[in-house]
Amino acid sequence: MVTPETLAELVEGERPMEAEAIQDADFDCPECGENVISVGYMPSITEFVTAYKCQECDWADDDRDE
Repeated sequence: MVTPETLAELVEGERPMEAEAIQDADFDCPECGENVISVGYMPSITEFVTAYKCQECDWADDDRDE
């Protein structure tokens, strides 16, 4: 079972300081059309990020300004 921390780690590349509960993102994956889930987490003390991950393929993204 995927925990909020492991989901955030999949997207971020390292374990976050803290993570919120996993939620349905209410949109479909732009690559395969399947369901996307989201998790909010703190990678550092001064940053909060919401990450999105497809449940069926490798697609992932976050809400950071690039």
